[in-house]
Amino acid sequence: MAGLHAPPTVLVAGHVCLDLTPALDGSPSLEPGRLVEVGPAASAAGGAVGNTGVALHRLGVAVRLIGKVGDDVFGRSLRDTLEREGPGLADGLVVAAGQVTSYSIVISPPGVDRSFLHCPGANDAFVADDVRAADLEGALLLHFGYPPLMPAMYADDGSELRAMFAAAQAVGVATSLDVSRPDPGTAAGRADWARILERTLPFVDVFLPSADELRFMLGAAGSAVDRALLRSLGGRLIDMGVAVAVIKLGDQGLYVRTASGERLRAFCERLALEPGAWEGRELLSPCFRPRRVAGTTGCGDCTIAGFLAALVRGEGPVDAATAATAVGACSVEAAHGTDGVAPWPQIAARVAQRWQRSPVAIELGPADERREDASGTLTFTTP
Repeated sequence: MAGLHAPPTVLVAGHVCLDLTPALDGSPSLEPGRLVEVGPAASAAGGAVGNTGVALHRLGVAVRLIGKVGDDVFGRSLRDTLEREGPGLADGLVVAAGQVTSYSIVISPPGVDRSFLHCPGANDAFVADDVRAADLEGALLLHFGYPPLMPAMYADDGSELRAMFAAAQAVGVATSLDVSRPDPGTAAGRADWARILERTLPFVDVFLPSADELRFMLGAAGSAVDRALLRSLGGRLIDMGVAVAVIKLGDQGLYVRTASGERLRAFCERLALEPGAWEGRELLSPCFRPRRVAGTTGCGDCTIAGFLAALVRGEGPVDAATAATAVGACSVEAAHGTDGVAPWPQIAARVAQRWQRSPVAIELGPADERREDASGTLTFTTP
């Protein structure tokens, strides 16, 4: 495991919370006045910082986690949880006096997608200056997660979000962004996310939303997901300024589209990547079949961790997408996503042993417009 006291390779900043997941035998029926008996509650670090950050640590990447917690019992529990995961992992958390720590109650019945009861807590107070210049020193990449759950970061058309990423790129640090789907009835849901992304994405090298999040933010919520939509959405993100658009597709895998020209070369230079391998690519990595599905909490964040870990290893887009879907499959084999993530050599060995992929059900267009490599990743061959 990479040394925690060496300069971090990846900074993971943004939303952090304590996840409390009660054990459930089936789908609970929550009715007024009724007591529902459940099993013991598992606690884990959650949010983008807890999920992507811990997954990167488990994969062997040196990380620094940056987030805000309160000076309350949940804050102490969250810091203790991270310290048990690895000495020093909680060092980057800011304890905000008088604030409450964010927490989620995760309702995750067997075989059913999870839902959440969430308190944002101290995340509301996170601002660009919480990622300090000293944090950026020696880092290769800054990853930020869940600005829709952090009001100060999306206020004023995302001025704080834009400023944070601009500061990182100004000192040569690569940048990546993950989002969450806002509740339409909240202030986050009413924010102009297309405008926020237009202002922010020129300073984001890699943007990794889910298809549902992206359709909501760009106003394509009614469209069926197929290759035509993915090409359109990916192309729009590149036009907005990203170098690499990565769209998470749930059980359909991961779609990747990359830019060309100077924008792509600048991204590759920051991470010492080979531009020829990354320029003008379009591919889809189907999901690997897990041994079992114990839970989906944190799966998307772990998928992102797999992609980012491949970037800092210097790999190309096919290997990065393959790594992402492999780590995502491992994550669902445990009730909490990061518990299923092993050191990268162990996961790579599963891939090398012809780990079976799941079939892709979405429409991908004519078969002669794509090719499949030995690992099962699909590369599209037409512009």
